[in-house]
Amino acid sequence: MTKNIKSTTEEYLEGMSPAEREDFDKELRKLALSEMVLAAMEEDEVSVRKLAKLAGVSPTIVQAMRLGKKDDFNLKSVFKVLDSLGFTLFLERNGETVPLDISWIAQ
Repeated sequence: MTKNIKSTTEEYLEGMSPAEREDFDKELRKLALSEMVLAAMEEDEVSVRKLAKLAGVSPTIVQAMRLGKKDDFNLKSVFKVLDSLGFTLFLERNGETVPLDISWIAQ
């Protein structure tokens, strides 16, 4: 018989109330966006000011995305930054995935 061993993270997450888990998941999504933007900027060797200029947004917006400090971005600004970094977004429903062309939105 194999014993099901849980990681510390699994135990921690299972001990959360539904409200705490919702808050945790929200913060995790912000962190994921921030980490993806940071990684792409490092890989492309692009500065905050350069990315802001490429995307046509304020450097403050790019900096806030990098730091995960804000969670109420204008959707068009997010699309502009992600498009400038070469990201592709996908829509998924009922197991079907479709790429979303954000280039026209970002203009």
